[in-house]
Amino acid sequence: MHIHILGICGTFMGGIAAIAKSLGHTVTGSDLNVYPPMSTQLEQLGIKLTQGYDVSQLEPAPDMVVIGNAMSRGNPCVEYVLDKGLPYTSGPEWLKHNLLQNSWVLAVAGTHGKTTTASMLAWILEYAGLKPGFLIGGIVQNFGLSARVGETPFFVIEADEYDTAFFDKRSKFVHYLPRTLILNNLEFDHADIFDDLNAIKKQFHHLMRTLPSSGKVIWPTSESALSEVIEQGCWSESETLGGDWRYDLHKSDGSEFTVLLNEIPVGTVKWQAIGEHNVKNAIMAIAAARHVGIAIEHSIAALAEFISPKRRMELKASIANINVYDDFAHHPTAIKTTLAGLRAKVGDEQIIAILEPRSNTMKMGVHQHTLLASLVAANQVYLFEPDNLSWSLHEQAELAGMQCLTNTDKIIEQVVANAQPQQHILIMSNGGFNGLHDKLITALQHKFTQ
Repeated sequence: MHIHILGICGTFMGGIAAIAKSLGHTVTGSDLNVYPPMSTQLEQLGIKLTQGYDVSQLEPAPDMVVIGNAMSRGNPCVEYVLDKGLPYTSGPEWLKHNLLQNSWVLAVAGTHGKTTTASMLAWILEYAGLKPGFLIGGIVQNFGLSARVGETPFFVIEADEYDTAFFDKRSKFVHYLPRTLILNNLEFDHADIFDDLNAIKKQFHHLMRTLPSSGKVIWPTSESALSEVIEQGCWSESETLGGDWRYDLHKSDGSEFTVLLNEIPVGTVKWQAIGEHNVKNAIMAIAAARHVGIAIEHSIAALAEFISPKRRMELKASIANINVYDDFAHHPTAIKTTLAGLRAKVGDEQIIAILEPRSNTMKMGVHQHTLLASLVAANQVYLFEPDNLSWSLHEQAELAGMQCLTNTDKIIEQVVANAQPQQHILIMSNGGFNGLHDKLITALQHKFTQ
């Protein structure tokens, strides 16, 4: 079958493309911006890519057009598909019918930590010899991939609550048919498609309705919004972090902790990850792996070799004892917990935070009164104000005594001028940040290697 994917270079749709290719389909696709690393990965798989949405790419007509959720009415290819009556579907729906229907799906949902927790879970299953398939919203460094089919029925998926397609406004995750479900947390996000937190809770409730009675949901009792979702209806087995599962930190940065099940210590994790939020992610992954029969001690051994996904507190460079990290920051809570983990690790050493408020929710100003408070653990903060903010970051920065600039080169110039050993520079953005990461590293190398 010839499958053509509109919006192929996003992490999710690129993963769909890789899976479709592995299943033996002929796959082509297009995107507005075809660029590495996803374009390189897809071309290496033998997938032909088209820049832009000229309708000639749909001639001759493919057997199926898979339409990404970034596509909307008015797009030339979308209009052509509808006018010509070509068969089309969404990425989540295609995945459901072509792979997930016959799989034991382990899904990870929540506002924060989905990519990291799903990566942990996939690695635990791999370490145990189960050779799972997976589709995760980031490059899993233990595999060097974001998606694969796998060799057994087990399939790990990052279950996103974002909408499915322009013709299906349900959350993606209602298509995934999980048997094992992790609910990490739940806060208001995606203000571009959800009116309020209750609207997101409704989608999570719909997800709960798809879980079979023989399935299991794992969730933290500390999350009131999730408690409310569970109270709306739970027809499956349930385990909780804070009830069935607990942990005891040996080190404040979360790099060593004991796992407790029903108040009984069952093993100690010593690993590279940091932050109490990652400890919680790990407990959830251990619990989910146990549901498919993996012994706790095997999960603990796997986590000792776990490498965090790219762009999740990823150490990009260490120059003259100055560490530069890249983190996929998109929400004040995630920023706060990430900084807390780094602070616990480095003690009194200086943390320099550089933030680009790039998510749709941040651009709309939903978090404008809580965003800067999430950065207080840093010694110094540099804020980048893009052109498309609907509110004044500069005004908020002045009130908080933080620097706000509209030019990334100026940020680099100031950071490098004040750079000194024992500093930790944390760059937070869910986008490319105008190439700031590599430019800053190059400038630091120039300063300290001359």
